[in-house]
Amino acid sequence: MHEILIIGGGKIGETIARFLAPTGDYRLTLADRSRDVLARLTGELGKGKAIRPLVLDAADGQALKEAMAGKYAVINASPYFLTLPIAEAARAAGIHYLDLTEDVKSTAEVRAVAAGAATAFIPQCGLAPGYISIVANDVARRFETLDSVRMRVGALPIYPTNALKYNLTWSTEGLINEYCQPGDAIVDGKAAKTLPLEGREEFSLDGIRYEAFNTSGGLGTLCDTFAGKVRTMDYRSVRYPGHRDIMKVLLHDLALSDRQALLKDILENAIPATMQDVVLIFVSVAGEKSGRLLQESYAAKIYNRVIDGAHLSAIQITTASGICAVLDLLAEGEIAQSGLIRQEDIALDAFLANRFGRNFANAEKPRHGGLIAADAA
Repeated sequence: MHEILIIGGGKIGETIARFLAPTGDYRLTLADRSRDVLARLTGELGKGKAIRPLVLDAADGQALKEAMAGKYAVINASPYFLTLPIAEAARAAGIHYLDLTEDVKSTAEVRAVAAGAATAFIPQCGLAPGYISIVANDVARRFETLDSVRMRVGALPIYPTNALKYNLTWSTEGLINEYCQPGDAIVDGKAAKTLPLEGREEFSLDGIRYEAFNTSGGLGTLCDTFAGKVRTMDYRSVRYPGHRDIMKVLLHDLALSDRQALLKDILENAIPATMQDVVLIFVSVAGEKSGRLLQESYAAKIYNRVIDGAHLSAIQITTASGICAVLDLLAEGEIAQSGLIRQEDIALDAFLANRFGRNFANAEKPRHGGLIAADAA
């Protein structure tokens, strides 16, 4: 039985523990700085299951060192600004490291920490980046030459009722960060940066209209992997039409991009969370096969549902399933055991065959629709 340290008792950390504990393959230590959060979670999850609570301040290097002693791996489900100290502590402790960060700077820091490491460092094990990178790489490898790789992902309320047409479904800090930071892309065969909230486009699936626009982090390491191999590669977040324009008012016109703590407080007090959500995933690749220019696409919808008696949101299911599947593959020796492991290094078939990856394999396939209706500012 592998000893696993999970750092972060938020929605995703809780779901990871919920998924791993019943397997009997892992003994979990669930760490959070809030004693109240730990008491609630271990009370709900710990009955008859191998979960030990640990009060931990992840900014305390000595405490991190002690918490990691003797562990097989650490799963970092904490905010992106704690990524570097946790990764550095994992390197010092000689244990495997997995995280969910979408932050570009944090990922670069993990890559530096992973250089020459005797254990595996696997950042971005969630949905986007994460599963989207595995899918995009799988579709792209079927082409002899590549022209474009386009990725679109959104976690959306099924029943939007406010002007933003949005509910908080994951980390508010992470959401604001991806709306404020430039993203990576490949444009005309060269590495480029995209401005957040720009590049708006509209498309439809199953008769529902969506918009998509630039955000940061979704491509993970794909730009490096496909450098010199594709003309265009980009990632955009999916929302309902109108969302982007309101966020531009808040972040730019009202300058809340410079007061992110205030914006977080506003959003969390004004925009309710919801468990009734859907995750939309769309990948479109164009290139040559046998001398013909062809396009191949992947589209899926994953809905919230009840798992083992608990109602889980779609973003909880997809994000936790991603990192749990990668942990399984690591423990089974299905992926490399040392240094930096990119999401696109993971075979889609192996991922989908995994007990947690099946949550993606069983996704609903949209019947009608297409990308992309029109580009706008």
